[in-house]
Amino acid sequence: MRAQRPLSILPPLGANQPAAKPRQGLWGRLAQNEVVTMLRMMREDIQSVFGRDPAARSTLEVLFCYPGFHAVWGHRIAHWLWKRKLHLAARWLSQVMRFFTGIEIHPGASIGPRFFIDHGMGVVIGETAEGGADVTLYHGVTLGGTSLEKGKRHPTLEDRVVVGSGAKILGAIVIGEGSRIGSNAVVVKSVPPNSVVVGVPGQVVSRSKPRPVSEPLDLHHDQLPDLIGVTLTSVMARMEILEKRILMAEPEGAVGGQFVPAPVHPPDHGVWHGEDFSI
Repeated sequence: MRAQRPLSILPPLGANQPAAKPRQGLWGRLAQNEVVTMLRMMREDIQSVFGRDPAARSTLEVLFCYPGFHAVWGHRIAHWLWKRKLHLAARWLSQVMRFFTGIEIHPGASIGPRFFIDHGMGVVIGETAEGGADVTLYHGVTLGGTSLEKGKRHPTLEDRVVVGSGAKILGAIVIGEGSRIGSNAVVVKSVPPNSVVVGVPGQVVSRSKPRPVSEPLDLHHDQLPDLIGVTLTSVMARMEILEKRILMAEPEGAVGGQFVPAPVHPPDHGVWHGEDFSI
């Protein structure tokens, strides 16, 4: 007789069974999500360089030759460490990035997506500074504090703010969305959205037509209002009218029968004219 096979409700080991997938814990999923988010942000940062710097030619050039990009991504890692209470490691990394790029960003500072630093040498961003999306900084910019208090003491830059080279923004103030800070301006008070700031201390000029979000960022640093020059020209023009009314038919500047020309004349197409300037 043929021997009977033993009955079994379980299949033999290894018999066409799919391999068991390892279970991914909560920490594994969180780490994977953070990596995906960082890669997406890096791609956006690279694209923002092409949108704001016509000198950028390739992705490799941005990755290897743009210190502003290096500083931003060194800061993103340092900020990740800072939020997890690894303060010493975060500060050490920020100092390393400062050594290699000339850009100092405190790891406690918060910067948004597509944050672009062009050239970047001499940029300083303090601990409680905040930057929104699509912010652009040029070399020599300082986002500094004006208080010894431990709380908020550095400025907040809202979305699409452009800060020209050498500008200083000091204190816990807010620079409104879509505003532009002129080169070497010193800003010590909050700025409403869609404004231009020039001078020392910074004079705020509100745009008559707000710049739509759909338009490219306002990088026209040559288009800055000359508040003092325009005001002085207006005063000189009014003075001439008053002098003509007073002197009537007499030549302007006549003293003792001799004509004395005015030492400075109002500007003609932006050019001031005078008799003699020792510069």
